Amino acid sequence: MDVTVTDVPERDRYEARAGAELLAVAQYERAEGLVVFTHTVVQPAHEGEGIGSTLVRAALDDVRRQGLRAVPRCPFVAAWVRRHREGYGDLVAADPQG
Repeated sequence: MDVTVTDVPERDRYEARAGAELLAVAQYERAEGLVVFTHTVVQPAHEGEGIGSTLVRAALDDVRRQGLRAVPRCPFVAAWVRRHREGYGDLVAADPQG
């Protein structure tokens, strides 16, 4: 399946799509120099297909490209970063809310 991940800032989220079909979203909030990931949802019909991982990887690559840091409040994003600490651990910033 050809998945495209796009930042949709007017909705405060990254979207993973196959054509017009919305497969998953990663909600975020922006703060000074940060992208705070708050919630990730994969459509039930596509769970277990790696869509969530594709989404998070592309979102974090975009955060890096913009010179920002990420705060993984979302448990899925936090777990993904822990599993890929070597490539993405440097992007993680302390949560400003403690």
